[in-house]
Amino acid sequence: MSFGKRSNIRANVGILKKGSKNSRQLERYFKGVANHRRIEIVALVAKQPGLSVDQITQSLDCNFKVVSVHTHKLVQAGLLEKKHIGRTVIHSLSPYGKKIYQFIKTF
Repeated sequence: MSFGKRSNIRANVGILKKGSKNSRQLERYFKGVANHRRIEIVALVAKQPGLSVDQITQSLDCNFKVVSVHTHKLVQAGLLEKKHIGRTVIHSLSPYGKKIYQFIKTF
């Protein structure tokens, strides 16, 4: 099989709908929740939007620094949004975070 045919086959497989996210974007979302603590944070924020890192720390009985690092990674992955209110930062799910949460609930 020549390279031309192989690339045509790959292009024709089309596992993603036209206009949907590409595979690299999907990888970013899935890597964002590829940790049990981040999954817990996504689930908690889905149920209680507007939580600060302190509140997440207390709810999950976890270390502040650990929660801070994980929320930062979730924001970078595009799954959490943060909003500054004075010195407090509150977190809510992004539209893609909500979709990932719905996906997680199916398991």
